[in-house]
Amino acid sequence: MNHSWKLRFAIVFTIQLSSCTFFKKSWNELNVFPVTQDIELGKQVSSEIETNLAEYPILPNSGNEELYSYVNDIVKKILATNLVDYTKDFAWKVSIINDPKTLNAFCTPGGYIYVYTGLIAFLDSEDQLAGVLGHEIAHAANRHSTKQLTKTLGIQILLDAALGNKDVIKQVTTSLAALSFSRAHETQADSFSVKYLCPTNWKSNGASGFFKKIENQPSPPQWLSTHPSPANRIRDIDGKATQLACNGKESNVDTYQRIKALITKITPPVANKGNQAPTLPSSTPNQTKSQDKATPTKSTPQAPTKVLKKGG
Repeated sequence: MNHSWKLRFAIVFTIQLSSCTFFKKSWNELNVFPVTQDIELGKQVSSEIETNLAEYPILPNSGNEELYSYVNDIVKKILATNLVDYTKDFAWKVSIINDPKTLNAFCTPGGYIYVYTGLIAFLDSEDQLAGVLGHEIAHAANRHSTKQLTKTLGIQILLDAALGNKDVIKQVTTSLAALSFSRAHETQADSFSVKYLCPTNWKSNGASGFFKKIENQPSPPQWLSTHPSPANRIRDIDGKATQLACNGKESNVDTYQRIKALITKITPPVANKGNQAPTLPSSTPNQTKSQDKATPTKSTPQAPTKVLKKGG
């Protein structure tokens, strides 16, 4: 009964606002959910992703410790700036999805961060990855996902997902992985990425490196047609770094190349049977020849060709 009353109130409240000029101007910022619902929705979506290894082949921590430690350290360094909202409230849990052809990363409501191996292999330096992660963190910290999902899916669907409706959770999960944010939200996330990196030793405009690479691809991804152009985003990101007088100079290219080398050794998802998650081949001194054969390696991947979105 209490849930029904809340739902009716939210719907009536939204309908009444829809006739107002103020509402129409503020549609992109509409979010009828409290932060606690972001947290709950994030838990539900994360649980769905982790049980769907066919679609989201998440690398286990075991066997991939160095890779996870590296990405987690970048996230921790960003959070340590104390510039990220909900630093102590959201999970900020990193998961790495083994898909070398997908150039993507996204962050659910509540701070569950997903990074595709294709993205890590595509980028050239640590500051670029930090810039992209800062961008994704900014989407969650500014609650862009629930704002956009409120607009695209509707209030009742998100309430049902937060309350544990499995079918609805699957729908929300699919929407999140391919979510197209508004141009205003993309611009804000770009700006916050620079803001987050500015107090660190990294080049604060790391995210612009991603767009410089994307701009030079022979077949630009489709999402570029609905987002600010790479040239504009590069200009704005670099301009924000200048405006904030950021002094970081580090790119840590050598370290990043070592991490990319690890990615090339991960068994591709197609080589896995059933729901076994892929892992790095063992490198222990006592490894046998049969173990070597059981864990094939793959050659250095070409630039990823599949893009779910990047504006997350």
